[in-house]
Amino acid sequence: MNWYFKVLKQYADFSGRARRKEYWMFVLFNMIFAIVAMILDNVLGIAMEGIGYGPLYGLYVLAMLIPGLAVAVRRLHDVGKSGWMILIALIPLVGAIWLLVLMVTDSNPGENQYGQNPKEVTV
Repeated sequence: MNWYFKVLKQYADFSGRARRKEYWMFVLFNMIFAIVAMILDNVLGIAMEGIGYGPLYGLYVLAMLIPGLAVAVRRLHDVGKSGWMILIALIPLVGAIWLLVLMVTDSNPGENQYGQNPKEVTV
């Protein structure tokens, strides 16, 4: 949960690097909270007919758009790629697979052009 809050504290910070653990823990908790928002939409009866989600889910997704992009860009920086590589996901099928490969790739050791390796930084 601390990783989720760390990403939220760096709401629109597109510089630096993010560890795999930081990225994937954010993704995990983001999915859990999105599912909870969908369930609340349905329980409260405010879900749109035929879609299955409503305004709570929509607001949550909108609120998490910028931090989600920011942590993805920082994750790409961690493997030595430009944040613009996120646009490769626009290529059908192959782009999403390649982006997934980049997101699960281990960090570049040592410092790169985007900063120090977050695994090696002592707090």
